[in-house]
Amino acid sequence: MSYLWNEFNIKTFPAETIVYRDGVFCPDLSTLPDTTIDHHTVLPVHVIYVGEISGENKLNLDIKFPHERVFLTAKIKNKKPAFLNIFIKNAGENSQCRGGIIIQNNDQFHLNISAQHDAPDTEILVHTKLIAHAKTRSILSGVAQINENAPRSISDISFSAMADKTAHIEFRPTQRIGAAPISADHNASIYRATPPQIQFLRTAGLSTAEINDTLREAFENSNPLF
Repeated sequence: MSYLWNEFNIKTFPAETIVYRDGVFCPDLSTLPDTTIDHHTVLPVHVIYVGEISGENKLNLDIKFPHERVFLTAKIKNKKPAFLNIFIKNAGENSQCRGGIIIQNNDQFHLNISAQHDAPDTEILVHTKLIAHAKTRSILSGVAQINENAPRSISDISFSAMADKTAHIEFRPTQRIGAAPISADHNASIYRATPPQIQFLRTAGLSTAEINDTLREAFENSNPLF
């Protein structure tokens, strides 16, 4: 899967894989036969969602088995209006789902994440980074639901954005807690470089375009989940 590194700068690791490109499941690039995790896997499952999308798209992660480890890496962009709905259900006791999402919005983008804890000791952590270009509109929604039969859960859906001054961004986080978790967090933030940071890069001889590329790369690679 070297193309993932060459084209999308995504590192892979020993895992069963489910690969989507441009919103379409690619069986020839995946080690699992379809998008369903229908048995317990010895290796973790790595769901990889890359490319350019438009219109309505959905991604379901249904974790049914105890001690399952599922990782999501998404690197996507759009040139037309796009909607992505990600539904995560963790019903596997002591199972975890960790996701890192990077979005480059060039038009209108709506991301909706629904995370449901449905067994004890479950973990769902999803961190989304948005790069919002000029005159774009972005809505990032996240609902984490810890059901009454899911005590000791760990839940975190977070959003951060690096945005042009003309971009419009809405964050819509929600928590619904029916059992005592270990932790249940939501956060949203806007990143902008400080004048000293920009001045330092200028004194290093970087052009404006190179400074923007450097700051974007630093933003994308900060605080990795895995």
